[in-house]
Amino acid sequence: MAENLELTKQEQRKKYWSFFWRSYAIQASWNYEGQMNLGFLYGIAPTLDRLYDVNNEEELRKKKEAYKRHLAFYNCTPQTSAFVLGLSSSMEEEYAKNPTTFNPDSINAVKASLMGPLSGVGDSFFQGTIKVLAFGLGVNFARQGSILGPLLAILISFIPAALVTYYGGKLGYTTGNSFLKKLTSQGIMDRAMYLVTIVGLMVIGSMIASMIGITTPIHMGKTFNLQKTLDTIFPQMIPLLVTFFMYYLLHRKVKTGWILTICILSGLLFSVLGIFA
Repeated sequence: MAENLELTKQEQRKKYWSFFWRSYAIQASWNYEGQMNLGFLYGIAPTLDRLYDVNNEEELRKKKEAYKRHLAFYNCTPQTSAFVLGLSSSMEEEYAKNPTTFNPDSINAVKASLMGPLSGVGDSFFQGTIKVLAFGLGVNFARQGSILGPLLAILISFIPAALVTYYGGKLGYTTGNSFLKKLTSQGIMDRAMYLVTIVGLMVIGSMIASMIGITTPIHMGKTFNLQKTLDTIFPQMIPLLVTFFMYYLLHRKVKTGWILTICILSGLLFSVLGIFA
């Protein structure tokens, strides 16, 4: 192990600020394949660098595995992502301490289970409430020619976001450590992982249904509509089948560039033929 995992109070504060600043950069490398996964890896990289010594072959292998682990799909509100960063960091530290008893798969399972709830709360609060109030108030002052307009809009938008981001990262890290110790000592880590895996799968399933908008306009006469018929049998059947096909291609080690090409060309072809809308 690279060094002692116990942090001083000064090192802990530095870590909380790292969660804070790096969560604000989480969308800087947004991509269609993993969305915020590169940003999340950037946020947790200091923890991984501290845990493993690159001069040790075995630890270097574990570090590579950890980097690859956090390249999994991730999408969450940036302000609430600090909590996930803190919790994931505490889990990585627990795995580094107890590699034989701690299952690293639980780390991504927890991340997947938190994405949906934290995104729902975060987007509604920050994007749908705080920003609307902040810029609504700011516009009223700006229309009167007051410099308070833009200043209030920025301050009211930033202050709640900054507080939630900083203390969210701190809460995720500190409570994560104590919670994981309790789970490990009582031997219920496997049960907890099972539960968060179920929640994570539900989140991913709902994302498939809401983010992949593929329908078919095929109909016969005025009575038969293929899309309505499919929805009565299995809602969102077409997006699910397309997702399974993409997963099959990934499983067959098809490169991402080819998968994107297949999506674009097949989408254009099926649209022209009137099969998909």
